[in-house]
Amino acid sequence: MNDFIFEYNEPFYVEVDNENTGERVDKYLADMLSSFSRSQLQKLIKDGRVQCAKNNNEAFKPVKANYNLARGDIISLVIPEPEELNVEPEDIPLDILYEDDDLIVVNKPKGMVVHPAVGHSTGTLVNAIMYHCQGNLSGINGEIRPGIVHRIDKDTTGSLIICKNDEAHRNIAEPVSYTHLRAHETLSDL
Repeated sequence: MNDFIFEYNEPFYVEVDNENTGERVDKYLADMLSSFSRSQLQKLIKDGRVQCAKNNNEAFKPVKANYNLARGDIISLVIPEPEELNVEPEDIPLDILYEDDDLIVVNKPKGMVVHPAVGHSTGTLVNAIMYHCQGNLSGINGEIRPGIVHRIDKDTTGSLIICKNDEAHRNIAEPVSYTHLRAHETLSDL
């Protein structure tokens, strides 16, 4: 699914269709809003920023992450304005699988957060990469995600590609996005 346009601190509404009936609200929102991780959305749910109503006449009520959607449910989501984080380089050991002048491939261990966020501003892969690369990172994804081409969850281990310059980032991100889109379309056809 595509990301939707929303304004910070303003309710964003979406109506559940037949295809998503029975799906958990956190999974549904994570699939719909690819710029947010499932854990970020679960925090919004926990904070009461995700609510559901059975129809337009019913009041919205907070839901839990495991709430199963019903046909016709209307979801209200309020995304707060992001807090500014000061991301500092940290000398954290990295499992480097490959490195050259344009990119670095690292094996992210299970339990390590990739991007700094409220509650996880230190000890992240980004903090470690910033120290290792000493400022030589792509700026395409901003200060919070410098050089990061794709993401994996905190509790997942796997290889991540980090770009050291914007040209490498553009050249790698486009095929990765295309491959992800084709895989999603193929799996949706099953």
